[in-house]
Amino acid sequence: MSPPAEKPRPLLDLQQRSTLAGEAAAAAAEVETALDTQADPTSAAFFDVDNTVMQGASIFHLARGLHRRKFFTTGEILGAAWKQAYFRIVGVEDPEHVADARNSALSFIAGHTVLELQELGEEIFEEAMAHRIWPGTRALAQLHLDQGQRVWLVTAAPIEIAQIIARRLGLTGAMGTVAEHEDGVYTGRLVGDLLHGPAKAEAIKALAAREGLALETCSAYSDSYNDLPMLSLVGDPCAINPDSKLRSHAREQGWRIRDYRTGRKAVRAGLLVGAAAGAVSGTVAAGVALRARRR
Repeated sequence: MSPPAEKPRPLLDLQQRSTLAGEAAAAAAEVETALDTQADPTSAAFFDVDNTVMQGASIFHLARGLHRRKFFTTGEILGAAWKQAYFRIVGVEDPEHVADARNSALSFIAGHTVLELQELGEEIFEEAMAHRIWPGTRALAQLHLDQGQRVWLVTAAPIEIAQIIARRLGLTGAMGTVAEHEDGVYTGRLVGDLLHGPAKAEAIKALAAREGLALETCSAYSDSYNDLPMLSLVGDPCAINPDSKLRSHAREQGWRIRDYRTGRKAVRAGLLVGAAAGAVSGTVAAGVALRARRR
C-alpha cells in the first residue's frame, strides 16, 4: 500500500512570503559575542553582504566550493539555474511553477545535513571569501562596534554562511535565507522566500522588535537599489559601492556614499549590476560559473 500523498502547501503572495522569510531570518539569527556590553543598546547597523562587505556574491563562492567537494553535481546546479531562468523568461502565469522556481534556489542542498553545510562553509570562507572582504566596509562595521552598537549582516545568502561571515568578522550576528530542514536534514524548500528586497526590511523590523532597537537611530549599508526597502527603514542609510540607480537615489536623498572599488572596477561593476538587477537567485550565477569552468 502506497503512503498517502503529501498535502499541497498553500501558495502565498509576495508580501506574505517576504514577511515569513524576514521573521524566519530574525528568529534564526544568533547573537555572537562581539560585544560584552552594549553602550548603545537601541542602535544597530545592518550590512548587506554581496559587493557591500565582500567583493562578489557569497552564494557564488559557496556554490563553487561545494561543487569542488562533490556536494552536488553539475547537473543539479544547472537544473536549478534552468528553473530560475525559465521562470523569468516565460512569466508567472502558472502558480505551481512559480513556487517550484522559488524553491529551486536552494534545492541542491536537499538531503544534506545542516552540520555538513556549516563545516564546509567554514572551509570555503577561508579559501574563497576571507581575502575578498572590503577593508573599508569592515572598518565601518568596526566603527559601529567601537561605539557600542550591534552590527548585523542581512543577506539573501543561506543563513548558515551568513553566520560564518559574521562570526569571522567579529560582528554581532547575521540574517539570511532560511532553508527548511527536518531533524537536521534539508528538505530543499525555503521558509517563506529568499531574504531579498522587501524580505530584508521585514527581517530588520522583526529583529528590531525582538531586540528593542529604535530604527530611526540605526544605520544600513548596501550596494543595490533592490535594498531600498532596507535602506529607507533606518535613519542613517549609506550606499556602498552602489549600482547606478542607488547612486542616483542616494545623491537625491543626501545619503552617504562610499566606493571602495577602483575607477575601472566601479564602472564595470555598475554595468554588470544594472544588467542583472532583476536576478534574485544565486543559482543562476552559480550555474553560469560552473559552465564557464568547463569551457
